Amino acid sequence: MKKTTISTNMAIIAVSIIMSLVSMAMAETTPIQYNCSHQVYDAFEKSELEAFTKVTGIPVDLALTSSYSCAHRIMQDMTDIAATTQALHKHHKDHGLIEVPFCKNPLAIIANKSLTVENITRTELEEIFSGAITNWKELGGPDIPITLVVTDRDTSAHKFFSRQVMHHKEIEYDYTTSQPTRVLEAIESLPAGAVSFSFLGAQIRNHSIKTLTLDGKKPSDKEYPLYQTFYLVTKGQPKGSIKSFVDFIQSDTAQAMIWSNGMLPIQ
Repeated sequence: MKKTTISTNMAIIAVSIIMSLVSMAMAETTPIQYNCSHQVYDAFEKSELEAFTKVTGIPVDLALTSSYSCAHRIMQDMTDIAATTQALHKHHKDHGLIEVPFCKNPLAIIANKSLTVENITRTELEEIFSGAITNWKELGGPDIPITLVVTDRDTSAHKFFSRQVMHHKEIEYDYTTSQPTRVLEAIESLPAGAVSFSFLGAQIRNHSIKTLTLDGKKPSDKEYPLYQTFYLVTKGQPKGSIKSFVDFIQSDTAQAMIWSNGMLPIQ
């Protein structure tokens, strides 16, 4: 009778161990639910997610949403982690949300490659897009009219430019595009005087576009004045696979990806 009892107990223990191992294995392979803003994804997310899964074996289920929606979905426990271009508001933090800044994406001033002007000041940039300066000769360049190209006012690049450069004054334009990446095509195809703005993470791979320095600073310089910060957002301190994701973003591998895409990592 005792042998039967011992055997039964051992069987129960063995099953418990197996179940624990299975549960641990499942926990490691359960996909992370990840919400990402379109701008962060356009900058570098695809290669970063693939590298994370390759290194850790943890899959990621990606959903692209607005930055505002990212924070909302974290608050409602609809996702595990999010990447956003907007810092958290006080009411987000009151609900236990935590932000981890991990990247600076510079806003580059871009022009047709044939333009001979190399540098403009921040004041001149504001005057260009307010319509006060209309010809490149006013900035020491050729006698050609300035053609203004902007993204749709609902894009993050337009909102950022309006806030940080124009101080919410009206932005003048000759052409507008529905998607930020379309400004690159417009600058290539329009006359030499065309100028626009684009976040560098989406622009750096296009070598037919010229990037102007701003007050003598390149977008890759740490002192460059115009940049948007990317944040990871979690509800409470990250644990388990979520912490693995945050740790990976701060690793040398991910930092190298950020640098290679023309952006500045935050450590």
